[in-house]
Amino acid sequence: MADHTLDYLVIGAGPAGLQLGHFLHRAGRSHLILEAGSGPGQFFRTFPRHRTLISINKKHTGWQDPELNLRMDWNSLLSDEPGLLFTRYSDRYFPHADDMVRYLGDFAESCGLPIAYGSRVIRVDRPDDFRVTTQDGRTYRARRVVVATGVTLPNIPPIPGIETADLYGTASTDPADYLGQRVLIIGKGNSAFETADNLVETAAVIHVAGPHSVRMAWRTHYVGHLRAVNNSLLDTYQLKSQNALLDGDIRRIERQPDGTFRVTVAFARVNEVTKDIPYDRVIVCTGFRFDSSIFADDCRPETAINGRFPALTPAYESVNVPELYFAGTITQSRDFKRGTSGFIHGFRYGVRALHRIMEARHHGVPWPARRLPADPAALAAAVIERVNRTSALWQQFGLLADVIVLDGDGTARYLEELPHDLQGPPIGERGHFAITLEYGPGHDQVDPFDIEVARISQSDSARAHEGHYLHPVVRHHLPGRPVAAHHVTENLENEWDSPEVHVEPLRAFLAARTARVPA
Repeated sequence: MADHTLDYLVIGAGPAGLQLGHFLHRAGRSHLILEAGSGPGQFFRTFPRHRTLISINKKHTGWQDPELNLRMDWNSLLSDEPGLLFTRYSDRYFPHADDMVRYLGDFAESCGLPIAYGSRVIRVDRPDDFRVTTQDGRTYRARRVVVATGVTLPNIPPIPGIETADLYGTASTDPADYLGQRVLIIGKGNSAFETADNLVETAAVIHVAGPHSVRMAWRTHYVGHLRAVNNSLLDTYQLKSQNALLDGDIRRIERQPDGTFRVTVAFARVNEVTKDIPYDRVIVCTGFRFDSSIFADDCRPETAINGRFPALTPAYESVNVPELYFAGTITQSRDFKRGTSGFIHGFRYGVRALHRIMEARHHGVPWPARRLPADPAALAAAVIERVNRTSALWQQFGLLADVIVLDGDGTARYLEELPHDLQGPPIGERGHFAITLEYGPGHDQVDPFDIEVARISQSDSARAHEGHYLHPVVRHHLPGRPVAAHHVTENLENEWDSPEVHVEPLRAFLAARTARVPA
């Protein structure tokens, strides 16, 4: 048993656990990372099954600014070492998963992180401080626990007979094993289509089934929806090959005596007409979920999204267990199927925000801020400089916000990258401006390639609020008053620096709103 109480125990040495470990190590907090596997990044040793990441790795951006480069680098963790970037590990735009495993191992070693490998957590309880027990009988105590395990259980829909099907995580990835077979793939996300694409050359028939229509990432701007790199099966379907999408519910799966399957499908587009369809193989590709089984009743976190993820406050804290925090892909209940908290390029900034929250709450370290004159022109210049450069607001669109607080003495504090709905310190109660990057309302209902409706004129600042593409939004929050919003019109190259179109309308908005702030 540990003879002292740590400030933090981090469960999981995946990207989120390593990212938080870096910040804790730099701040000098006593902590330990517990990892069940023999090295960091265990998830990426298995997934994706066909070993090609869908997180982009763009090395050649034409920019020299490392902050801007992170907009196009979706795999690097944040560190103080400029060379510790994933772009040095692969030249491929969609890199191999083994490169991620290698990168995470080097990150952990380079940052000198305290990690106990082979330490599978089997129980978390809270008799006073948190007590964490591992499978080999060791016990650790900590004032706070941060869970960074990722989603480790398959998300299995309640379909009678589904236990007879193969799972994405264990089904064979050798196309030869499906030679001449009829294959049903349940699910319509990237894992389903990645699996289907792998079988196009060998399977006789491939059906991809699910109750909802396929959603394309290029339309919804959610990178977890179907990506172009995985959608070649759609081509075969539309060009009348033997493959098809089935829009409807799988009612049951029956394993036949000869090992084949009879699957009952209720088709959504024909008033739930049902049909029994024969298959040789059925593969379930319906995502993953959070495993809460390690928690005792006295500290079991509530869940959200049909039990798939922990339910969180804006501070990444359990809604019902104080000082139980979460980091990484399991924080995606905050922006489920809308944002990037499920992916490294999003949650690396969420982890930094979490660390700043914990530093302020538990160690009295104020949120980093810079002082500005409370002058509309100075404030507008600060906002424009940030939105033209920030990677955090770019990647965590609509979720993280820069905040300007007017302190009543002629100065303002500019704070970067807070959860947009965080309340209390460090924002206070006198009101504030929140700066985000956001897509416009209904952006996912518009065909982005339809030039008649997809874009407003880049010079039409009066219609900026109608823009569908990513653009800055500045909101003024005053207690007891409606929120006022100003949209900076979208720009093809994401350069919001035109004096007439971008800067002056923003300055005028800030001037009008600062006049309303009580002294």
